[in-house]
Amino acid sequence: MTPASTDCEAVLKLIERATPSDKRVLIAIAGPPGSGKSTLAQEVVEQLNAQANSASHAALLPMDGFHLDNDVLSARGLLARKGAPETFDAQGVVRLVRRVRTTEADTPYPLFDRALDRALPDAGLLKTDTRIVVIEGNYLLLQTPPWQELADCFDASVFLAPPLETLEERLISRWLSFGFSPEAAAEKARGNDLKNASTVLDNSRTADLVLTQQDSEH
Repeated sequence: MTPASTDCEAVLKLIERATPSDKRVLIAIAGPPGSGKSTLAQEVVEQLNAQANSASHAALLPMDGFHLDNDVLSARGLLARKGAPETFDAQGVVRLVRRVRTTEADTPYPLFDRALDRALPDAGLLKTDTRIVVIEGNYLLLQTPPWQELADCFDASVFLAPPLETLEERLISRWLSFGFSPEAAAEKARGNDLKNASTVLDNSRTADLVLTQQDSEH
């Protein structure tokens, strides 16, 4: 079994232990950029739906739809720091997570279009009958305002914490895949992404499950 498969199995076991019988379950998967949380969250949702033989038993809700628009970031002098905590609509994230917890209606949510480099309002829809919602994002466990308001919203939490050297390699590779030169890719990774990674690693509260991705033992 590969480390990635082992991570998925560990998360599925955590969800099984955390799942009550009478309400919707919210699971947070957090970690720095480049940690693989999006891939893991998608695999977990696919496995949950396969086990339940249902396409809507579980759903993925990414935090990326709450990126502030580039014109807003430019006006605030934050465009070069896009991806940092202050470049998100954090209160919007808190409101949505609370609504997802309590609502009895279909719930729209924003998605982020990487090709357009902007958020698309109400591009996603969480169905009423979805029982397990896996919420994925960098700052879900951050202990600073207003992110800390999410602390009591999740039934269980997962944190991905690869070594910084691993994150740097992945982040440079990501920017290379977007067509940046090796020099520009390294600058994007080191000048912004790794700063955000350090913020996540240094200021997130302890999760129920921590995955270091250094081996297959968790």
